[in-house]
Amino acid sequence: MRCPKCGSLEDKVIDSRSSKDGGSIRRRRECLECENRYTTFEELERIELRAIKRDGRHEPLDRHKLLNSIVKACEKRPVGLEQIEEAVGEILQGLEADQTREIPTSTIGAAVMEKLHSLDPIAYVRYASVYRQFQEIGDFIDEINSYEKRAVRTAAQPELFTAS
Repeated sequence: MRCPKCGSLEDKVIDSRSSKDGGSIRRRRECLECENRYTTFEELERIELRAIKRDGRHEPLDRHKLLNSIVKACEKRPVGLEQIEEAVGEILQGLEADQTREIPTSTIGAAVMEKLHSLDPIAYVRYASVYRQFQEIGDFIDEINSYEKRAVRTAAQPELFTAS
């Protein structure tokens, strides 16, 4: 790290602290030449994800756009903004973990639907109606039926009846 006062590359770290979210490290440094103290921040370098649209176009994956689509699906539902932001973070983290820089929007949409499935059933169906471009009422019915089949049953909520 170059000293902002004298330009020397020789320094020592006096103090290191993790940020509140754990995403960066704050370091207090002292220049060994002029004894000037300064602060640096160290962050993880993230790869830029790109979305491959249905029509073949490529564009940067926009976190804000993803957040807005989920907020719209959860509108007037008992899902807090904090839950939505956490869900967006988990979706992006999952997409980054795949080590693929270019991701089809179908993969992104599937990840969003998976997350909404666990958050809120109405938000899930709302998002599915736009994502899958529903044209008829029957599309909604089919999606609701598939949602109910996918619903996770716990030991306290066993499957009472099975379709024959």
